Amino acid sequence: MKSPRLLFVSLLAGCFLSAPVFAADPSGSWKWSVEFNGQSFESTAKFEARDGQLTGTLSGQMGEMPISDGSFKDGVVAFSLVIDGNGNTFVIKYHGKLEADAIVGSIDVPGFNGGEPVKLDWKAARIAEPKKPDEPAKSR
Repeated sequence: MKSPRLLFVSLLAGCFLSAPVFAADPSGSWKWSVEFNGQSFESTAKFEARDGQLTGTLSGQMGEMPISDGSFKDGVVAFSLVIDGNGNTFVIKYHGKLEADAIVGSIDVPGFNGGEPVKLDWKAARIAEPKKPDEPAKSR
């Protein structure tokens, strides 16, 4: 009788210890501000993570753009923005670690017009989603 009980307790402990790993999920809305060349740029994003893939859109000064090459693995968020400006394509890469309701990392910005690439600090904050009202009980 002790073996089934011990097995059950071990299984239950494993579930509780692994819960924080499964709870980490970047899906949802995020916002941040980045300083570059003396200007502040505000951005928001909406992410969806599933099976290691990260999809979504980023909204900022240039409007809304889809993210590409998005991934989420071992708590690390990574994605790119591909920008086509006047026939030139630029790729801006985001990389950060999910820490509760924040993503902390860096943004790699390519050099423009022959300039040097720039690495910027990145700290995004999760936007609290409004709670949905409880649905009324359905009658049978």
